[in-house]
Amino acid sequence: MIEVIRVKCVGCNKCIKACAYDAITISDDNIAEIDMDKCTLCGACVSACPFDAIMIRKYGQEAIDRSQYKDVWVYAEQKDGELAPVVTELLGKGKELAEQRESKLAAVLLGHKVSHLCEELIAHGAELVYLIDDPALENFLDIPYTKALVYLAEKYKPEIILAGASVTGRSFIPRAAVELKTGLTADCTDLAINHENVGELLQTRPAFGGNIMATIITPNHLPQMATVRHKVMDPAQRDNSRSGDIITENFDFNQIKDKSKFIGFVADETQTVNLTEANVVISGGRGLKNKENFKLIKEFADSIGAAVGASRAAVDSEWITYPHQVGQTGKTIKPKIYIAIGISGAIQHLAGMQSADYIIAINKDPNAPIFKVADLGLVGDLFDVIPQLVKKLK
Repeated sequence: MIEVIRVKCVGCNKCIKACAYDAITISDDNIAEIDMDKCTLCGACVSACPFDAIMIRKYGQEAIDRSQYKDVWVYAEQKDGELAPVVTELLGKGKELAEQRESKLAAVLLGHKVSHLCEELIAHGAELVYLIDDPALENFLDIPYTKALVYLAEKYKPEIILAGASVTGRSFIPRAAVELKTGLTADCTDLAINHENVGELLQTRPAFGGNIMATIITPNHLPQMATVRHKVMDPAQRDNSRSGDIITENFDFNQIKDKSKFIGFVADETQTVNLTEANVVISGGRGLKNKENFKLIKEFADSIGAAVGASRAAVDSEWITYPHQVGQTGKTIKPKIYIAIGISGAIQHLAGMQSADYIIAINKDPNAPIFKVADLGLVGDLFDVIPQLVKKLK
């Protein structure tokens, strides 16, 4: 928080000139007042005040005993009794991190009637599974899931917590980080242990619109928390001979004050093939010119059993719904074949598909950035090319 020390303030106005957010005024008694709805805690006024009359107080976690924290945890996201695909990827990376830390790999499983998934998690590498199976967790809601994870983390003190950067993970993992008074790095594409400062998790993610890759650390707080994008890490291989321990915990959800209710789930019926799991994805972009022309992409995809993707420009133009969006602000995919049609190849789009095994680009602009990452490029008008392709395939 930020506060003005009234006995020091002389109303000199220097803090007003330093504030870029118009958050400071001078009261009738010649004292600076800060509007917290406008203040961003940037600290410019603190530096500008010649009388040390403005102070920012930072509240955080108290000094911690790092020796109490151990193990790498993976949040085992599930829906309707099935694990999310990103979970096995996290277990693969988590095992690697745990071995470097000489600790155990654990999975956290929350839900109702999901105990059968414990053996699946163990088969994919988890040495421990922390299970809370309760009717209150039958459908995902932020607050109950947050409270359950925080309860387990405070009791068992993991050193690292990993989760998928899915809709669910992005929704409640930040809440858990706040309650645990620790940091969180979102949408990571790589994780590693810092060997120069043992125990420090190096969390790499795109920054500044994907123009650079930033490596972030959480040096003073535990647990270290990160969400990881789907399809950027290799999944752990299943081995049914593995053994592990299941620790069942109970939590009193009646103590939670939560006015939210689960009403229902509406599935996206426009996608006949799961975009993130598809072997072949065909995406359309701004070059399609309008919504009606997206029928060309769908017809092409149907002819070879591919999933339909789109660039952000196409989604923003409401030519197709958001679940089809590929890119930094959409889905990260890793198909065997990715076909980009009428997509220029902005770096934000490349962040979501450039790990595909084979990339084909069709664009009438020979200088389009997409051709720099394409394995096969075809310079031509998509309205001439696609109908001929579909006709040939049929």
